[in-house]
Amino acid sequence: MTFYEDLLAKTAVEREALLSLPIVRAGAMGQISLDSYVAFLTEAYHHVKHTLPLLMACGAKIPGRIEWLRTGMAEYIGEEIGHHEWILNDIAACGENPDVIRHGAPSFETELMVAYAYDTIARGNPVGFLGMVLVLEGTSVQIASNAARAIQDSLKLPDAAFTYLTSHGALDIGHTAFYETLVNRLDDEFDRKAVIHCARVFYRLYADIFRFLQREIR
Repeated sequence: MTFYEDLLAKTAVEREALLSLPIVRAGAMGQISLDSYVAFLTEAYHHVKHTLPLLMACGAKIPGRIEWLRTGMAEYIGEEIGHHEWILNDIAACGENPDVIRHGAPSFETELMVAYAYDTIARGNPVGFLGMVLVLEGTSVQIASNAARAIQDSLKLPDAAFTYLTSHGALDIGHTAFYETLVNRLDDEFDRKAVIHCARVFYRLYADIFRFLQREIR
């Protein structure tokens, strides 16, 4: 078993808990309101805008013994530029004012997930940040593209309202292969345990964002 396969196996419970949430299942089938979709995009903006700073911070903290991983972070950086702006464009295509979102505040749940990511890099093992990558990109591959089509059919929104979901669903399929190659090169047990632990935590924190949406949006 490769480390990537072990990682998937050891985070299966947390992943299933996220994917089985009613709001996630409803979104995958297009059974959500316009308000719910905009609320999802709003929280996505408030964590995706941290992707580049987090990748940069992680790359800076990678120890010299795994210098090759710093190069991997640099490749991710090149791929992630501007994705938060895609989300604001989608929000505008939904008829909402993107500047209100840009200058607004995230939910407590989103703020906590972002804070944990920064803390993992600054105080813990920065390699653990790969756990967040697994959660966000893995979830995107599993549901993003299908959810975009289903929600669009249901809400009759233009293609311009789904650039984030459709682009990420497609992009992250390629990213997954790259990610698998990266984590399989990790041969230190300390690093492997950090990735597994952080992935478990991020699945729970990401699920809490959807639970917030489930509570707040009807």
